[in-house]
Amino acid sequence: MKVSSEQVVDLLRAAGESTRLRVLALLAAEELSVLELCRILDQSQPRVSRHLKLLAEAGLVERFPDGAWVFYRLALKSPGRAVIDQALDLIDPHDPVVQGDAERLALVRAERTAGAQAYFARNAARWNEIRSLYVDEAEVEAAILQAAGEGPFDEMVDLGAGAGRMLTLFGNRAGMALGLDLSQQMLNIARDEVAKAGLARCELRHGDIFATGLPGGCADLVTVHQVLHYLGDPAAAVAEAARLVADGGLLLIADFAPHDHESLRESHQHRRLGFADAEIIPWIEATGLVLDANIALPPTSAEGLTVKIWTARRPVTRTAAKNAERSAA
Repeated sequence: MKVSSEQVVDLLRAAGESTRLRVLALLAAEELSVLELCRILDQSQPRVSRHLKLLAEAGLVERFPDGAWVFYRLALKSPGRAVIDQALDLIDPHDPVVQGDAERLALVRAERTAGAQAYFARNAARWNEIRSLYVDEAEVEAAILQAAGEGPFDEMVDLGAGAGRMLTLFGNRAGMALGLDLSQQMLNIARDEVAKAGLARCELRHGDIFATGLPGGCADLVTVHQVLHYLGDPAAAVAEAARLVADGGLLLIADFAPHDHESLRESHQHRRLGFADAEIIPWIEATGLVLDANIALPPTSAEGLTVKIWTARRPVTRTAAKNAERSAA
């Protein structure tokens, strides 16, 4: 995307200040709230907000409110994105200021992770009970099965497996299934659930949703069920999940629609209060997957939450189609 020379000057002027460049470097790592940026930069909220306003006006960052919080991230389609990426590549990672910011970002992440893990440890044994407080789970699961289709699926991967519900739900439709989760307590419960269901070809591993270590295109069904709202960088998790989808395979994401239940941040460690189509769909499309279904399940009670289900499929390449024809022959 070409822009005028004047616009280029405006972009460079917006980025050409030490604090604003630090902000861009931090947002290149993940989306952050204003208060998190204040902590990392060790600057007041009014000052940080002024810098963010300038960056947003230049189209370099995107601002999005989420309940009472406000988050920022690098703009995906900014005409200045290439310039910013090049500028950030020039920064010496051993620069003391950069290192200090990275260390404070690591502390923010560690506190976030510790809070989530403590929550899971406290609530692992009644995880399914907690989920049922939000929405009619039977209705959600019926919709998930319908959206995914009959299968069968040769290989399934469930990211953020939790208590193993997606694995037991699809276990009879999948030849092999793998569930990843960071919480050992949740993995222990999932193992019990999988064993009770008699799913011998289902494996559970400690794993990171952002860096699974699995080969690309390894699964014809990848599920991300009620996970994204806990994450600091949900877009990166969607990208990693999509990377695992084989040609012709399906990605299924289930999470909440935007809501105003602010108490869920404190009581249940929800980082994001749901996701709008305008946010999720571009993340999916950026990975090369094609949206297949977009389903909304309204709550059954006044205090319930709307659940959204998005499915997307990876197009079959000509090479994959020819290989499939040869195999069939």
